[in-house]
Amino acid sequence: MNALLILGIDTSGKTASSALFDTENEVFLSYNTLYTQKTHSQVIMPMAKNMLADTGKTMSDIDLIAVADGPGSYTGLRIGVSAVKAMSFALNCKCTGVSTLKALAYNNVSFAGSICSVMKARGELVYSCTYKSDGYQIESTSEEKILSRNELAENLAFTGNTVLLCGDGAVDFFTDYRSSKFILASPQNRLQSACGVCLGAMGEKQISPDELEVSYLQKVKAEKDLENNL
Repeated sequence: MNALLILGIDTSGKTASSALFDTENEVFLSYNTLYTQKTHSQVIMPMAKNMLADTGKTMSDIDLIAVADGPGSYTGLRIGVSAVKAMSFALNCKCTGVSTLKALAYNNVSFAGSICSVMKARGELVYSCTYKSDGYQIESTSEEKILSRNELAENLAFTGNTVLLCGDGAVDFFTDYRSSKFILASPQNRLQSACGVCLGAMGEKQISPDELEVSYLQKVKAEKDLENNL
């Protein structure tokens, strides 16, 4: 891959996060995250703007814009993807979507072994995917899916490997399914982060903004209501 300046954005959960990554030097020029109850549309653009100003960069310096495209908060995902589409159109630059689960795993890529991203869905259901890390890159060892926590526990027990747990569902899962094989990611690497989005973006196809879409992994309420009324 050619040297790139990547702007990463994550609005998939309660954290609003932006990062600026120099791929040539493998340096994060800036990283900001805010655990907020505000609407992400209120904070993400000012956050990215301030980050660029602090690093002496401008929007025209950006080569690629990456965004967490799901799963996650329906509203948050739409805000992030819409913002990236708008910026990409305005700058005439490429963009890419990165799975939130994959980005979570990349937050913990230095852990050489199995990493399981666990995000809360609804009730006893979680979004999850398991990855193998060599300490520098990751590859998936399961499909991204929505499943019950019991199913996930059975799947992880079957592998027999030590597994690092990350994501907003990791703490509850770790507490309720105690096992000597489970390790809980440290707080600074546990939740969604634009850093993971930037790292994950290097392995994704660069696309035009009109191709960028949200990946929910489950049907949104409007689709469910429509099906129920058919």
